[in-house]
Amino acid sequence: MKVTVVGYWHAYPEKGEAASGYLIEEENYRVLIDCGSGVVAQLQYYCDLKELDALVVSHYHNDHIGDLGALHYFRLLQPYISDEKIKPFTIFGHQDDKSGFAKLSYKDVVSASPYEAGQPVQIGPFTFSFYPTCHAVPCYAMKVETEKAALFYTADTSYSETLAQAAAGTDLLIAECSLYKGQDGKKAGHMNSEEAGRMARTAKAPLLLLSHLPHFGDHQQLAAEAAKECPGTKVELASSGWQKNI
Repeated sequence: MKVTVVGYWHAYPEKGEAASGYLIEEENYRVLIDCGSGVVAQLQYYCDLKELDALVVSHYHNDHIGDLGALHYFRLLQPYISDEKIKPFTIFGHQDDKSGFAKLSYKDVVSASPYEAGQPVQIGPFTFSFYPTCHAVPCYAMKVETEKAALFYTADTSYSETLAQAAAGTDLLIAECSLYKGQDGKKAGHMNSEEAGRMARTAKAPLLLLSHLPHFGDHQQLAAEAAKECPGTKVELASSGWQKNI
């Protein structure tokens, strides 16, 4: 499974970059996880938009779905600008927020499909399993598995032992890290560096990728603080174009 960070910023993208977006590829099948502001522009460095097979969104905050409209319009315009037949496209989301789910489909060019906790969904070669997080709005973490590899994406959440245990056995843990050690994000539903490291330790994850990063401070400090909590786990910081085959 090839994993590429398309965007990793919390709330809004820095200049020339993007908010949350992660591309996974296997057997020439491509799925985008989350589609925050700036993602559609940045995605084209790694994947032709016509080659994207599906999108899975964790929740309906703008830093995770801000570029949905751009993706809709791309699909809408293809019959007018290209003779190539464009393949069907589905966006997967939860129905805990009906109005949010309703935004996913668009005319006859994009369809929406619901997911829920406890019901794995097969998307191409990927098996997605979903877990509710501790966030300000309904949000789902996800485990993504193929025959050879597995990753766990926390999406937005405060620390959860349940999620840490669900992440056990995965090759890569992509954990949100919105705050520094000592800062409390529980009320807003976000983790700090120490909590992200603790989650990796509980999950026994060999690789922790810190993402959803804050717009202040020194991100290297986040990595150092997380690493102290999970000896034996390699800790890396998300960046535009970060890539790994797991």
